[in-house]
Formats: sequence, structure tokens, C-alpha cells
Amino acid sequence: MNISSIYNTGYEVIFVALTALLLTQIFKCLIHIVVKRQLDLRMFTTTGGMPSSHSAGVVGLSTAVGLINGFNSVEFAIAIGYAFIVMYDAAGVRRAAGKQAACLNRIIMDVYKQDLQEAGGKLKELLGHTPMQVFVGAIFGVLYAYYVHIHLG
Repeated sequence: MNISSIYNTGYEVIFVALTALLLTQIFKCLIHIVVKRQLDLRMFTTTGGMPSSHSAGVVGLSTAVGLINGFNSVEFAIAIGYAFIVMYDAAGVRRAAGKQAACLNRIIMDVYKQDLQEAGGKLKELLGHTPMQVFVGAIFGVLYAYYVHIHLG
């Protein structure tokens, strides 16, 4: 199967969404290496951080749907609605849960005197995204979807 055979099909939409997710996770690892000066492959599978791979994936998917079916289509309306829900969740609900986890970790460390294992282990704090991380992921998704669409066609 030639990669150009997916042009203007649902496969192009799936390809854009999945590869946008993958690429932003790779960028997240590279940014971590530059900022922290250490390789941490766990960054590849973590949520949170710059850029938001969730935003890149759903906005890339939405943009690809718009490019194929039109930005006034019902399919695009559904896709962009889905994207807004995912981005709201990433910057709102999951970010709040991460802040709560950080607070609970501090409380547990005070109560259990630094022994988090006794309390069941440290809660994951990097769950959500700042609005800027969501925005950068969304911009990447749009640009990437256009890039793929133009180069496949």
C-alpha cells in the first residue's frame, strides 16, 4: 500500500491523529533533555508537559477532517467538538487533579515523615497541561495536518 493512497480518506485522518500524538511525545522527550540535561524515556509515555500531545492529536484529527470533508461539514463539527472537550479536560480537570496530587503528596510526606511507600506510593502530579501547552499542541496539530495533507496530495 502506497502512503499516498490514504489521501482524502479516513486513513489520512487516523494517520494524522496518531503520528501527531507520537511526534509530540518525541518532542516532549527532546525538550526534557534540553531543559533538564538528562534522558528520561518515561517522558515518552507520560501525560502533561510541553506540548500537549492530546491537543495535537485531536486538533490534527479535526483539521484533517475539515480538509477532507470541508470545514462546514457535520463531521468537522463533531471532530472539533470532541477536540474542545479533550483540550478543556487537559487544561482544566486533569491539571486540577495534578495540583491536588501535589498537595496530597506534601501532606502524606508530613504525616508519614518522608516514607511515601507506607502510604501507598507517591501520586502522579504531572497529569494535565497549562493553557500554553494546550495551545502549542493545538497549533502543532493544525500545521501538521496541513503538512501531511499537502504532501500526500
